[in-house]
Amino acid sequence: MARPRRESAARGEKPQRAHHDRPSRERKEPRSSISPQKRQSAASSSQTSSQVLSVDSLAKLDAQNAKGGFNEKVTPKQKGKVVTGRVVKDRRHVRRKRRVVSGAVMEEGKVGKGRERRSESKRRYGPCFWIVIGVIILLLVILIPVGVLVVGKHNNSSSSSSTSTSSGGSKGSAPPSNGNLAGISQSDIPTAAKGTMLDPFVWYDTTDFNVTYTDAKVGGLPVMGLNTSFDDTKKANDNTPPLNQPWQYGTMPIRGMNVGGWLNLEPFITPSLFETYDSKLGIVDEYTLCQHLGASQAAQTLEKHYATFVTEQTMADIQAAGLDHIRIPFSYWAVVTYPGDPYVPQISWRYLLRGIEWARKHGLRVKLDLHAVPGSQNGWNHSGRQGSVGWLNGTDGALNGQRSLDIHNQLSTFFAQPRYKNIVTIYGLVNEPKMTKLPVADVLTWTTSAAQIVRKNGITANIAFGDGFLGLPNWKGKLQGVQGLVLDVHQYVIFNTDQIAFTHKNKIDFTCGGWAAQMTQSSDPATGFGPTICGEWSQADTDCAQYLNNVNVGSRWTGTMNTDDPTTAILTPSCPPNSGTCECTDANADPSRYSSDYKKWLQMFAEAQMLTFEKGWGWFYWTWETERSVQWSWKLGLKAGILPQKAYAPSFNCSMMAPTFAQLPENY
Repeated sequence: MARPRRESAARGEKPQRAHHDRPSRERKEPRSSISPQKRQSAASSSQTSSQVLSVDSLAKLDAQNAKGGFNEKVTPKQKGKVVTGRVVKDRRHVRRKRRVVSGAVMEEGKVGKGRERRSESKRRYGPCFWIVIGVIILLLVILIPVGVLVVGKHNNSSSSSSTSTSSGGSKGSAPPSNGNLAGISQSDIPTAAKGTMLDPFVWYDTTDFNVTYTDAKVGGLPVMGLNTSFDDTKKANDNTPPLNQPWQYGTMPIRGMNVGGWLNLEPFITPSLFETYDSKLGIVDEYTLCQHLGASQAAQTLEKHYATFVTEQTMADIQAAGLDHIRIPFSYWAVVTYPGDPYVPQISWRYLLRGIEWARKHGLRVKLDLHAVPGSQNGWNHSGRQGSVGWLNGTDGALNGQRSLDIHNQLSTFFAQPRYKNIVTIYGLVNEPKMTKLPVADVLTWTTSAAQIVRKNGITANIAFGDGFLGLPNWKGKLQGVQGLVLDVHQYVIFNTDQIAFTHKNKIDFTCGGWAAQMTQSSDPATGFGPTICGEWSQADTDCAQYLNNVNVGSRWTGTMNTDDPTTAILTPSCPPNSGTCECTDANADPSRYSSDYKKWLQMFAEAQMLTFEKGWGWFYWTWETERSVQWSWKLGLKAGILPQKAYAPSFNCSMMAPTFAQLPENY
């Protein structure tokens, strides 16, 4: 994502952050090696609407379903109804053998005595007594529901307020109904699995999950929650082929969308998860947030976020916006955690799988993106832990490098299943490794090893790797021995003190000139690396968004970027010279306050970038949704009228003459 970057006149690269040494959490182990093997071809997937998930992973599950292995028995006194392959108890017909009252069953021989006592009590009290009792009961019947209603309204209001201010990304939605759990019984879950990741009764949300219990795994990763049938006949729009027909990469441009801040937290995307804490607590990333909340509360908080920040409607809206791919950032703790990790383990895994299925339903192809690897590949908050770089660097660098290879061994084994061949078409190795800090040779060796593992396990998708902020021209001739690699560059003007100071017109000119030339040169193997995509960009022209440069850190724009490190702090305003006082108030204003000229410029700047990056393989915008930062959210930008209604139909292209925007203030 856009984060604090190393400065460069050539392009918006990230500055190095202050590094804080971490104690080693685990004794360094000897590095194991995985020998590359010849690429294995994935089994071809069917073109029909119903396809088997995986013979290895779910044949046993299908067989058990066919035999009724997961069905509840139907007794002569209990009729059933079939829901998603199960016989479901109609609970209206369930009768208990006996009723327990106050924890005690009436003992034999005491019923008659009880009746005698009731008869005696009737004789003891007169009719007036019973009239008074009746009046009291009548009043209670009237007053109790009224009290409950008032309290309920108060509680709902409080709950809604609490949700909107503290649950980050939950959107204030009511808890899911989880109606599909009515089709199973808790007794269907083996004792050893109760309360674990495989127990759907402890899931916050079961919408569109298959809640039939299975412990089947592929690559050591659970298939629990997946349905065996799926449909690859959908297409994103009339300009794209359906999923079961190949996408012609290199000739058909990608117009894609990131779903950032979902399975991998970024404070500027969901500031509500971070802003309620005292700055003295130092809660600045997912690591410190989980550490502060503790395992149980962190799991509850983040699962609610996973369940609500991205829904099926998200995918439907992305498709409706004329987009055709999504890039899903996720973190290594979706797969595994290590001693000392405070992260929530594995819960995000099933939400990743559900997100892929929703994308499939709407004809969107998927680029997987491992956004955080053990040790942190760049020391930025989106790598999980802000601070030092401990991947391929430092005491545990080699250990963490091997761990990340092991993770890819698991992931690629899982996603080599036939059901993913048409949908996961780009497989990302690691997001934004800071190669200005890391040994370049070690990163190249790791990249080669990771690609060989992925190919060995049967992945036929394109494999994406980050440019590491070396600059596109420096990749010519590198990594040419691995087939199917795609160079992923992230372009932002606002993380560079030279580019952020461009006037509005100059930013468009630079996009149509400098970036366009770089993309064209890089995409040609004769002059650059070869296949190149822009995996992240935005239409923001300042770095004013809250927490964009880390929690409680200011901006380059206003000269308030105090990082407590003189090598990275920027304390001189960076807006265009002679433009007046640089300020963020108007830049962060509600878009209803934008002038018509500013709205026109924002859309033109976005469309210039779209056309420029389509000179390569295409682009993925950062990002679909943020809580507040309009210029970083395609969803909010559409609503504000600063983006084209359809991504494939922009109104500006770089062959046009851009206006001077002379009337547009340059200080915000």
